[in-house]
Amino acid sequence: MKKFILVAIALLGAATLSYAQPRAIGARIGSGFEASYQHGIGEKNMISLDLGLPLAWGSGLEAAGTFDWLIPIKSWEHKGEWNLYPGVGIGGGFYNFWGPIGFVGVAARFGAEYNFWFPLQLSLDYRPIIGVAFPGGAVFNTPGLWNGGIAAGVRYKF
Repeated sequence: MKKFILVAIALLGAATLSYAQPRAIGARIGSGFEASYQHGIGEKNMISLDLGLPLAWGSGLEAAGTFDWLIPIKSWEHKGEWNLYPGVGIGGGFYNFWGPIGFVGVAARFGAEYNFWFPLQLSLDYRPIIGVAFPGGAVFNTPGLWNGGIAAGVRYKF
């Protein structure tokens, strides 16, 4: 019975912590279209997850996850908040424009976001995936430097 109570308290605490963190869901639009989810970890960090269609709107599929550090811009004295966010993580997927090419690598991110006083967030960021591609042998993933590159984000915060 004691173990059950401890497990119940731990689950309740985990649920409370995850509910108390700010989250945002929306899209990144740049050289393709990506569904985007952000989950806050404390006040100064977040995890960003993206899944989308890169390049020519459907010539492949890619996914990336990054751990981002939020850097508030304190000089803004109006409604809303500005943040910068550098981050690092992993990414992978495949392209299909010269034949199937799979890739995996390190995802980097640097961006700026504006959080309105109502539940809307706009962002602009650069997120390359630098690593190897597998078209029959491991080569450098050159499209990863521009694919998923500069993108504008629109997210609903909840």
